[in-house]
Formats: sequence, C-alpha cells, structure tokens
Amino acid sequence: MGRTRAKAKKSVPIVTNPSQSSSSSATPAIHALLDKAQELIVQCDFPLARKFIERALVRGDGSVSEKNQAGEMMGVVLLETGEVDKARELFLTLLPPHPTAPTPPPPSAHLYLAQLSTDPYTALKHYQAAIDILQTQLKGKAPSPTQGDEQDEGEDEVRSNIVRAYVGMVEVWMDPEYDLCFDPAASSTCDSLLANALQIDPHNLEALQCLASVRLSQEKTEEALAALLTFPPSSLDAPPALNQALVAALPLSVRLARAKLLLECGAYHDALDVLENVLASDDSSVEGWYLMGWGWWLVAERQKEGGEVEGSEGLTWEDLARDSRDCLETCQMVSLPRFYVSCKSRCNLHESQSDPDTPILEHVQELLGTLDALGIMSSPVQDDEEGDGDGWEDANDGEDVEMS
Repeated sequence: MGRTRAKAKKSVPIVTNPSQSSSSSATPAIHALLDKAQELIVQCDFPLARKFIERALVRGDGSVSEKNQAGEMMGVVLLETGEVDKARELFLTLLPPHPTAPTPPPPSAHLYLAQLSTDPYTALKHYQAAIDILQTQLKGKAPSPTQGDEQDEGEDEVRSNIVRAYVGMVEVWMDPEYDLCFDPAASSTCDSLLANALQIDPHNLEALQCLASVRLSQEKTEEALAALLTFPPSSLDAPPALNQALVAALPLSVRLARAKLLLECGAYHDALDVLENVLASDDSSVEGWYLMGWGWWLVAERQKEGGEVEGSEGLTWEDLARDSRDCLETCQMVSLPRFYVSCKSRCNLHESQSDPDTPILEHVQELLGTLDALGIMSSPVQDDEEGDGDGWEDANDGEDVEMS
C-alpha cells in the first residue's frame, strides 16, 4: 500500500484576505468573488471561501441571481463547517413563504433540506418539490442550434439532479430508521420512483445501483446483479477498463455501497475490482478495507468448499484467507486515528448517533476470531519492509518513517 502525499494548496489569485481592500486595484465583480469562492469550496478551504461569499453578500450591486447563488454557497459552507442549524435556516430563506425567496426557488435548496430533514415526510416533500422545479426547467430547455454542446451539458445536469432526487426518495422509503420501510406500499412505491428515474436516464449508474438494492430487499438476487452490471450502450463492446472508469467516477460512498451490493450478489471479482480502485484513491477508508477483507474471506470460503472465483487461480483457500486477515487488520489500524478527531472538525448531521464505524469493527473482530480458530495468521513481513524504510517517503521532507 503506497504512502499518501500531502496535497499542495493552490494559490489564491484575487486577494490574500478578501476583507482587506486595496486602493490600487479595481473592485472585483460579484461573479469573480463567487467563482473564487467555488474554487475554494472544491479545495475544502471553507473559512476563506466564506470570506469571499460574505463580501459578495454585502455588496449592493449584485443581481438577484448572484445573491441567490451566494446564499446557496454560504449554506454549503455552513454545512461543511458543522453549522447545520444555520445552514438549514439559510436554505429556508431561499424558499416561499420567506419574503426574499426567489421565484422560482432554487431546486438545490429543496435537495439540501431533504437531506437535512429528520422527518421522512418532510424529506419526501422537499425531494418532490425539487423534482417539480427541475422538470419545469427540463421542459424549458428547447433545442437551440446556437448553443450546441453547452446546452446539452446543462440538460444532462438537470436530468442527473432529477434522478438523484428520485434516488433520494427511494432511500428515505428504504431507511430502517423510519417506519416507512414497513409500509405495505413501500416496495411498489420504490419500484414506481425508480421507474420514473430510469425513464429520465435509463443508464444512470446510481439509479441502477439503487434498483439493485431494492431488488435485493425483494430477494431478487439475479435482477439485482443484472442492474449492477448494466452500463451505457456505448460501453457494451468496449474494454472492461471503460466500465471501470465509469464506476471510478462515482462518489466514494456510492462505490463502497456498490461493492457491498456486489458481494451480497456473489459477484466477488467485480466487488474486489471496485474496492481496489476505492483504496487506490483513499487508502484510509475504514469501510473500504473492511469490505476488501470480507470479500477475500468470502472468496476463501468458496474456494475451501471446492468452488473457484475469477482472479483466485493458483491460490489456496489459506492464501486467500491470509489476504483477508491482512485487509481486516489494516482496517483496524486505519480506524484508530479517527477516535482522536475532534467532533468540531466534522459535519455531523446526527450527533446523537453512535460512531458509524462501530458495527464495521464489530464484524471485523468476528471475522478475525474465525480466522484465529482456523489458524490463519497474518502474511509474513517481507525483507524490504523490515529494513530501513527506503520504500517509504515522508509526505513533508522525504525522511524515513518507522511503522509500528
């Protein structure tokens, strides 16, 4: 596993501190402030992004659209810095009946409020309101020969947001924390919502993945796997690497959920491929190492019973079980620093909930107990890992690091 390097921060070209004005430079336009704030949000520099947004909000020369955009961005910053109640209040100012709410209101405000809602019915109302606004926007995007690709990209974004809203509604219906999942109409309602989503975009990977989750809950494993292995038509005759690239473009949390669904469907090779890419992009993912360890254990079990899994040729079940143990022990190791992270540095929407890693680590301990009983120990340390650490490079100054 490679050592991660510290990422260098990009320079801020407008001003070092937006609260300080310079008499020798022209006042930046509102859109320039917002563009810079957006760039800083992407870089996760939320305190500095907030200063740019505040500067845009106090200006009196901005358009209504720019003011609304600044409000939305401020809500995002507040969420990311843990000020959830303030973010909720701000998003509500963008919706009727608030006197300053724009017409029509931004669908993103409804989408954020849906995710922040603790009441499932309120969440569903916000998702539906967002879909109604987005559907109106989609109908208003008539083909224009002068706009070309730019219009296509805008339409694709609207479609994608509609699909995500439908997926969000399905997740509310399936959430075991709510009583909705026990409603007799839950299954048919989820089917209807997903049909609407796939009508908008038949090959949307997140919608198909959500469909797979629903089918598993309905004990339709083959249909679930078929949904997970459905890709856009243009990629059907393409190399597998293209489909892997499409999956790799999904958010990390979506890829982790996808890997878990593939494991539950028995598609171990596909699941391990997804997890390999996940850990290549984030080797500190507790869930990633857990799923990788669990996946190799499932492969070992199948091999022990006389079956065979693609990619495990030439390996004994003990070899595979040892790989499983290595991943599970790594999962325990990377989980330790998280206990020392201050709660103030996280955007924890449900502070009353227990640590989300707890059930994962409990299953890890259970699997390690099984491996202990079978006499499966960790892989022996290689010679180059016992030396002076020439293969490890410090993220700051390149000095050797001793791993305990």
